[in-house]
Amino acid sequence: LSLHDALPIYSVARVIRAWLAAVGAGLIPVAGSGLAAPRTPTPAASEPQPVKPTSAAASAPLIDPPPVPLPLAPQVKGPRPKSNPSVLPPAATRLDPSLQRLAAPATLALPTKVEQVRIQELRPLSLKDVENLAEVNNPNLKAIASQVDQAQSNLRAQLAAWYPTLNLNLSNFPAYTGGNQRSTQGTAQPNGGPSPQQYTYTSRWDLAANLTAQWDVINPQRVPQVSAARDEFEKSKNQYLIALRELRLQSSQAYFQLQLSDDRVRIGQESVRASLVSLRDARARFQAGVATKLEVLQAETQLARDQQLLTDSLNDQSVARRDLARLLDLPQNITPTAKEPLRPIGLWTPSLQESIVAAYAFREELDNAILDISVSNSQANSALGAVQPFMSVFATWTGARYDGNEQIIVDLPGTSGWASENSFGLNFRWNIFDGGAARAQYRQSKQRAQENSFRFSQTRDEVRFQVEQSFYNLGRANRNIQTTSREVLSRS
Repeated sequence: LSLHDALPIYSVARVIRAWLAAVGAGLIPVAGSGLAAPRTPTPAASEPQPVKPTSAAASAPLIDPPPVPLPLAPQVKGPRPKSNPSVLPPAATRLDPSLQRLAAPATLALPTKVEQVRIQELRPLSLKDVENLAEVNNPNLKAIASQVDQAQSNLRAQLAAWYPTLNLNLSNFPAYTGGNQRSTQGTAQPNGGPSPQQYTYTSRWDLAANLTAQWDVINPQRVPQVSAARDEFEKSKNQYLIALRELRLQSSQAYFQLQLSDDRVRIGQESVRASLVSLRDARARFQAGVATKLEVLQAETQLARDQQLLTDSLNDQSVARRDLARLLDLPQNITPTAKEPLRPIGLWTPSLQESIVAAYAFREELDNAILDISVSNSQANSALGAVQPFMSVFATWTGARYDGNEQIIVDLPGTSGWASENSFGLNFRWNIFDGGAARAQYRQSKQRAQENSFRFSQTRDEVRFQVEQSFYNLGRANRNIQTTSREVLSRS
């Protein structure tokens, strides 16, 4: 057994430690002691207090611990928690000078020739380079950042309901009317002559404008709609933080997996070389008559196994490289390789309980679950506001200008002039009865809020399980590393 056999286990431990950084506690480099995370003290009020048994139950031991009163999430985080971008270092916005050639291709680029997708360069990258490329190039992170901008625009659109509106309508800008008309009276003349006829024509220019200003004094749906849009904006910012943390975790995991595959390839190559030497020695001993045919067959079988292991390792290496290239959105003709060897990155010092409490404090998924409840309640209030009174104040100005003739007798002079009119007042609207639609939508939104409260409980349990699972896996990996190291040293 060689020291390289312990490398896969050690890499797993690194991956788990990187995941624990994703739960929000954060790994901070400390010289001489690896990485450490801030400790979050557990409130004394949340610790179970011993209960003295009564005289009737003094002889029977307690099986279940007494219930512990827990604070409610809206009391801890607030009914509408705000996003806190300071919990994570901001994402990089530009590539390092040495990585400029690795910028992501155009968003809608699509190769159409073989030369455009043929790999022309194997580019060694460090873990720092991978993080920088992921934060700048990754399309999923860009898409989520766009969702933040969309939510902000939607919030601005909802805030516009607090401002008055001003509309300008030009019905004739300008308009020309022209034509001729001949009319004959139906009455006969006393002298038996023809009926009288009259010729008129129209030639007229018109210009009319209407300017209206209106402001909603009472709008029961305005406040809940703005509140829902503001909560959606906070959710989108939290989602960006979640995506950024997840991207850093995935990029680190992909890089560790690439390092692991490189070491497995190296181990496979050494195993094949050793098997070739063993096979050559076995054949030499067999020809010398000091070994049996069985030893030669065993050496050939071991060589075949090592060659199969090397083939699998080479395949895993190729897949790991392309997986990292996909995550970094590299140019189509470049494949990344690992520049740095496996090395320790630190230790996870907080206890299991401190890790769980830190995850509850920093995981944005829990904040989003609370915001979902707030959004549903705002939507319920907005639905109920549809059957409440609305009142608005308005002011209107109407003006017209005309010049020309309209249905006048030939040779009579035309007319021209202008007109102006102002009006202002109040508009009142009240949907007294809508068949119960508003009340039904209100109940639906309230039921959705209750559903989101159940989702919060589910998310809370999932967060704890993820922390516990990673913590136990990390402990197992550390113990396996120590055990394997002692075994290697004892056989060296």
